[in-house]
Amino acid sequence: MRRRLAACAMSNGEEQSNVFVLNPADLAGIIDSLKQQEYEVVGPVCRDGAIVYDSIGDLEYLPAGWTTAQEAGVCRLKRRQDNSLFGYAPGATSLKNFLHAARIRLFTAEKDNGVFRVLPNCETPPRFAFVGVRGCDLAAVTAQDKVLIEGQYTDAAYRGRRDGAFVIAVHCNEPAPTCFCASMETGPEVRGGFDVALTEVLDNERHVFLAESGSARGRELLLAAGAPKAPTELTARAEKLHEDAANAMARSIETGGLKEILYSSFESHRWDDVARRCLACGNCTMVCPTCFCVTVEDTTDLSGKRAERWRSWDSCFTQSYSYIHGGSVRMSTKSRYRQWLTHKLASWHDQFGMLGCVGCGRCITWCPVGIDITAEVAALRASADKSGATRSAA
Repeated sequence: MRRRLAACAMSNGEEQSNVFVLNPADLAGIIDSLKQQEYEVVGPVCRDGAIVYDSIGDLEYLPAGWTTAQEAGVCRLKRRQDNSLFGYAPGATSLKNFLHAARIRLFTAEKDNGVFRVLPNCETPPRFAFVGVRGCDLAAVTAQDKVLIEGQYTDAAYRGRRDGAFVIAVHCNEPAPTCFCASMETGPEVRGGFDVALTEVLDNERHVFLAESGSARGRELLLAAGAPKAPTELTARAEKLHEDAANAMARSIETGGLKEILYSSFESHRWDDVARRCLACGNCTMVCPTCFCVTVEDTTDLSGKRAERWRSWDSCFTQSYSYIHGGSVRMSTKSRYRQWLTHKLASWHDQFGMLGCVGCGRCITWCPVGIDITAEVAALRASADKSGATRSAA
């Protein structure tokens, strides 16, 4: 953290600060500036009993004084004792909801006087500016970039939305009990991929934001807002907040040797245990910021002269997802949960060179029966260790 908050050297040998101070009014001005640059500004709002990302008009949309109480299978809005704007853990939605849209039209086909024409979807992708993005969600965007842009085939719809997106991130000061991003090395500090990163400092004397520029356009925006350089005392305070947030996490996943453990646990009895609890509802995949599975469907009008092809999110928990001629490959809940967990923490690494889990804890919070991925991994590791000890003794 100290490396990021230090001044950077200029070509003439002088130092140039990348760390500034904003007050709430300055942040409101930055949001207005982004709107004037024709960005669709997206930030956290209170809606449907939760805090979610949505389009915002100004600072008043942000959930001042609200947080969420989260546990396995539980999320409730809760009043804070202060007016913090970002005093909450990640909600049900993520940047995936905007960059890898849940439903998108791929093309339209029309028949006119015997001529069949295919019309590609030429809609201009929205230009997003995201406010309040946490480290886990930015790490998830990196994962989706790996899959949808940097692979053999580029997803044009995703890339159109991703290119040019402006990100104002927020270092997480108060993780939820379900968070385990520290063990995944994706948070609670924001570790890159932002234009501006904020640390909210709120006490009896002040309500300010330490603002760190992460790009040239981020620095330009802060300078245009007239933000002064951050004093050393405030920088030290921010670093202490980041350290305290990481130490506050009660959940974790030990990642060392995890891929090998999961591959060797294919026949573990733990899969039967979790299958008895799992509803195969797919909630975990819908709220997961890295899941990218989709399905394609065709629709037609009543005249039969116009058809459309749509792409929608799908889930590996649905029986039809693995359907091939003759039936589905994964018929049981056991096999589908095993596929999901093993892909996230083992085969994803083989495919993309990284883990597919960022430790946001959403799958724990939004599981109707409170299945905890950290507990399942710990149980599989313990079972593998026990089996290894048994084999060694034999």
